[in-house]
Amino acid sequence: MQEDQTYIQDIAQHEGEEVTLKGWLFRSTDKGKLQFLMLRDGTGFIQCVVFQKAVSPETFEAARRVTQESSLIVRGKVRKEPRAPGGYEVDASEVQIVQLAQDYPITPKEHGVDFLMDRRHLWLRSQSQWAVMRVRATVIRAIRDWLDSHGFLNLDTPILTPTSCEDTTTLFATDYFGEPAYLTQSGQLYNEAHIMAFGKVYCFGPTFRAEKSKTRRHLMEFWMVEPEMAYADLDDCMKVEEEFVSYIVQTTLRERAYELSLLGRDTTLLQNVTPPFPRISYDDAVKLLNEKGVPITWGEDFGAPHETTIAESFDKPVFVHHYPAQCKAFYMEVEPDRPELSKSVDLLAPEGYGEIIGGGERTASLELLERRIEEHKLKREAYEWYLDLRRYGSVPHAGFGLGLERTVAWICGLSHIRETIPFPRMLTRLYP
Repeated sequence: MQEDQTYIQDIAQHEGEEVTLKGWLFRSTDKGKLQFLMLRDGTGFIQCVVFQKAVSPETFEAARRVTQESSLIVRGKVRKEPRAPGGYEVDASEVQIVQLAQDYPITPKEHGVDFLMDRRHLWLRSQSQWAVMRVRATVIRAIRDWLDSHGFLNLDTPILTPTSCEDTTTLFATDYFGEPAYLTQSGQLYNEAHIMAFGKVYCFGPTFRAEKSKTRRHLMEFWMVEPEMAYADLDDCMKVEEEFVSYIVQTTLRERAYELSLLGRDTTLLQNVTPPFPRISYDDAVKLLNEKGVPITWGEDFGAPHETTIAESFDKPVFVHHYPAQCKAFYMEVEPDRPELSKSVDLLAPEGYGEIIGGGERTASLELLERRIEEHKLKREAYEWYLDLRRYGSVPHAGFGLGLERTVAWICGLSHIRETIPFPRMLTRLYP
């Protein structure tokens, strides 16, 4: 039977006690008769002090020769040390090397991004990447906690689909026993079937976009949570979004303060993320952009410079609503008195992170949906099941999709989305 293991995250509960830590050497400092071993175990980092006169010759020799990223077991007494990371150190009595790593490729010196991405399986061990992944895990849990506690039922939607949800030009195609199939862009259409049976639902999983984009905001494979609500309109959608996003941000600030500090994240603006969020119409956003010297013509969709300029005018996320129908997907509801406008809304994060949520009210009209399918030159037979939802008990309904990786990038203050997922899939990267 294995002996009890203490995890670094729980070390404060063991002050003055003998503990056994199992992990890997993050770094070491040789001070002659003192060896300082920074140990990581997946839950945290702690310094273990090995004093030559206090340990056996075998233990001191092991501490002296252990190399970066070697796996090891350390036994010793926990001591409070305010100057140490986390406020505690371990006075080691025994060091056991499990496997001695040789020539670990990622050293404390600076490495290029391509070098690190080629070794992503190892880069994940670094302190910054460890912090980002722990933030990601908390964001995921906060997403589920809020939705589960507000009456949304988690239902899974297909990864393989017979047609597109959004843009037919960004589909990853595959063969399905002789029939064309595609990796999902979104679970939304299936969610609309779910709400007619369950009222409020969400799906949460990977989505795929074959966008030939190299921007810092795009991945080919990313995770998206998509809540959908029956008997809901555009205003209901925005109210849910601001409560939802505020909960995610405030939960992460509370539970991952240490990780955000490791990333050097200034959380001042994040602390402002509480309801209500400011709202601006597309019409007014176009005026704002032209006034600020970022020219745009009415009817054009916003790009990154436009979103950044709009968001800079506010100190918290901002809703931009009522985009032109021509900018949005075929299923969006339109305003009766201005049919050129869709009942759509994007949520823009501050600090240049752009759109983190897209959504709005879906059309409840069979006639309008049939017309939009024809206008978008979509194959009607692929959407007959979707049209059925308007034939049998159609109701006003709304929903949205939140991109997990963009949200994590914003909360962590990262310059590129590639660091927000363990193994990113980008235009030129499928390895490892």
